[in-house]
Amino acid sequence: MSGKSHPRRQHPAAKPLAGERVLITRAQDQAGSLAEELEALGATVVEIPAIEIRPPASYVALDATLNNIENYDWLILTSVNGVEALFARMQTLGFGPEKLLHLDIAAIGPATREKIEEHGLPVDVVPEKYVAESVVEALWEQVRGKRVLLVRAKVARDVIPEELRKAGARVHVVEAYETVVPEESRARLKKALHDPRQRPTAITFTSSSTARNFVALLGPGDPAQSLHGIAIASIGPVTSATLRELGLPVDVEAKEYTIPGLVKALAERK
Repeated sequence: MSGKSHPRRQHPAAKPLAGERVLITRAQDQAGSLAEELEALGATVVEIPAIEIRPPASYVALDATLNNIENYDWLILTSVNGVEALFARMQTLGFGPEKLLHLDIAAIGPATREKIEEHGLPVDVVPEKYVAESVVEALWEQVRGKRVLLVRAKVARDVIPEELRKAGARVHVVEAYETVVPEESRARLKKALHDPRQRPTAITFTSSSTARNFVALLGPGDPAQSLHGIAIASIGPVTSATLRELGLPVDVEAKEYTIPGLVKALAERK
């Protein structure tokens, strides 16, 4: 009899999202990381973007601001989209990242910070919670008398500029991009919801814009009825508030307002 011991064969643990069909509403070129994390946990992923990122109608305001960037003390970026749009326009104008080196920079969360750092710029402030209110709290004592530039989408909440002005800052808001409803998603969404083989078990929302646009894609009627039996998963409290305003329940909310946090919340719900 052999003296060798044979370890018991280990069966791989069941993946927590096995059997789940998760619909992602992010912009097409941004869905990758979320899709990969969900698939790694066993989910089947369906990508139907509820948002499309487009250049602003005019670059006049952004260009004028960049040409006078030395007059600003702080730069606030609230999304990866904003970072990408800003640096793309700077490149078109022939400006390198060094043009922003004199600025203190605030990023709303880790993904935005990482995107800024990819361009070789340090980020001075990332709030504890990745929402506008926390940006205000983190900057309140630092911006009195300062000129603050907020680069963002055409349509966005006004919490940051309004509150920082109360703190004594001179805030200039400039649009670097806009978000629109991708009309080609309308038919795909209708088919996914009406075909039992394609109907999702969960839908993820990563911003208020994706929530609003998704309901617009649904068309008239009660959105909660259309999505009956489907878990609604939100990246954080601001997105959750928008979903509820639109008449949708929130079944899952990330504790950390990031893509990994959203995936974790979905996996733990199982």
